[in-house]
Amino acid sequence: MTWEIPKDYKSRPVVVLGGGVLGRRIAACWVAGGFHVIVRDPSEKSRNDAVDYIKQNIATYLALTKSTAGSYEAIEDFQAAVRDSWLVFEAVPEILGLKENTFLDLEKHAPKDCILASNSSSYKSSELLGKVTDATKTRVLNTHYMMPPQALIVELMTSGSTAEAIFPFLEDELSKAGLHPVSAKRESTGFIFNRIWAAIKREVLAVIAEGVSDPKTIDAIWMEQYQSPSGPCTMMDSVGLDTVEHIETHYVHDRHLPDTTLKWLHENYVEKGKLGNKSDKGGLYPPPTQGQGSKLLVLNMYQGSYPGELSLQKVLTSGQVLELSVDNKNARPVALVTDQGCPDGIDVYGDRMYWTCMGMAPKNDGAVYSAKLDGSDIKTIVKPGDVHTPKQLHVDKANKKLYFCDREGLRVHRSNLDGSDHEILIQTGDWQTEKDKVKDQTNWCVGVTVAPKLGKFFWTQKGFPKGSQGRIFSANIEMPSGATAETREDVELVLGDLPEPIDLEFDEPTGVLYWTDRGELPFGNTLNKKTIVGQAPEAEKALGRQIIAQGFGEAIGLRIDDQKQRIYVADLSGRIWECFTEPGPKTKIYEAAGHAYTGLVVLNY
Repeated sequence: MTWEIPKDYKSRPVVVLGGGVLGRRIAACWVAGGFHVIVRDPSEKSRNDAVDYIKQNIATYLALTKSTAGSYEAIEDFQAAVRDSWLVFEAVPEILGLKENTFLDLEKHAPKDCILASNSSSYKSSELLGKVTDATKTRVLNTHYMMPPQALIVELMTSGSTAEAIFPFLEDELSKAGLHPVSAKRESTGFIFNRIWAAIKREVLAVIAEGVSDPKTIDAIWMEQYQSPSGPCTMMDSVGLDTVEHIETHYVHDRHLPDTTLKWLHENYVEKGKLGNKSDKGGLYPPPTQGQGSKLLVLNMYQGSYPGELSLQKVLTSGQVLELSVDNKNARPVALVTDQGCPDGIDVYGDRMYWTCMGMAPKNDGAVYSAKLDGSDIKTIVKPGDVHTPKQLHVDKANKKLYFCDREGLRVHRSNLDGSDHEILIQTGDWQTEKDKVKDQTNWCVGVTVAPKLGKFFWTQKGFPKGSQGRIFSANIEMPSGATAETREDVELVLGDLPEPIDLEFDEPTGVLYWTDRGELPFGNTLNKKTIVGQAPEAEKALGRQIIAQGFGEAIGLRIDDQKQRIYVADLSGRIWECFTEPGPKTKIYEAAGHAYTGLVVLNY
């Protein structure tokens, strides 16, 4: 019987069997391609996690396509899931008997024209088909996904019986979903890239086992040679050394390879529970010692697009608080808080985080919120309307105070950590008049930081976009006697004529002020520093400041990691950068299409 394109496939669902890490990513790809996707998993937790993942990340996938988002659901019932499907992906655990029975069940319950795809990285498709008929075998192939959305390649491979016409059809549909399909010319143990990558991993492990080099050196060489953000040892630790062992075992047995390195890996790492990032015992790299590990809390202002009917309200309330690992650059961000109205500034005190939401600027509905570090127990600290458009937020830990700037509100605010004793420190104009609030952006207060030992706080007034009218000011933490936010006379101009200064950070041990500038090149889109305490170095004298990094995509948030002497910068192009505290190259540690990053904070553990 000759294979034909499934009838009415555009109105029929795509089904993913398995809601694990890769299964939910496969599902998200096809939702972004405009299809209705059903995730089937017997575990309620896996089903819920899959739905949450798609909801929180679909905008990233949509940015790769020209489609409108489809719909999705997760169910437990196998027969109901596959009944009307035109394409089914099995992403069940790598157990041969389980996979064989899955294809037998698909033969019984899926439509006879349904394409059946395996995502197995260990088994050939032909090895999974011992219980099905020859007719079914013509509809089966392997579609091996890498790890979307950061790796979009999908390798297609025949089972040895797959109808040839399936390949160009699926390649076309995969391309519409923003993926990059390639077809192997014949079946093999391991895919095109997997075989090459397996050889690299095998040799890397041999170099370590023989004492020729160590993981840190190997990764450094790899990263410099190939301009890669991470090296093979870091990647193996990320995947898990038990998984590396499992895959290598299959290659060794199937292709009669030497097992010396495999035995070394098992005896020195897997058997001892040193599995990589999933283990507190570490892996090829030792686990971070107490106080040496780092992660970031990053604010994503909006996701660029939104599943379902698009509206400005939905886009501007799709903000997130994300957790991003610094030590494991292959790990994906975790959304701790979602559905936020343009979050902008964030800081942490104790076991809680505090962040601002700008809201819809014309509505005077900005607010400040707090939650535990896992995103639970959300509390309103400053209710909507008590602040207009709050931007950067800073916790004065010494005095347990929140400072936050108010852009269209033309103010700098301060309150207790619970929102009580809310006061205005700086008032640059009447926010209720059109002239002061909208037309004169030189009054807009944006970034704020505090220097308790100096008894000062600093803030930026950004000026018009790329207008070189930006300024940085300072004032005393204590309000002068008899003064008000409008009349205080202790305000000092730190720097003027800046392109468009945004967020600030003061490093008390060195007495240096750092800030981002999102203005016009060559002086904008930069990370800058100025010595406030002590003698300014020669390098600062020409401009009154020193540019230490350039070329951002509208730089916003910044934070100093004192332990590593690094500065992390977030930009509106959806990128996170790691910079030095002195002029030098910056390193992109994360990028997500469709995201717009604002504030961030470093957590050391």
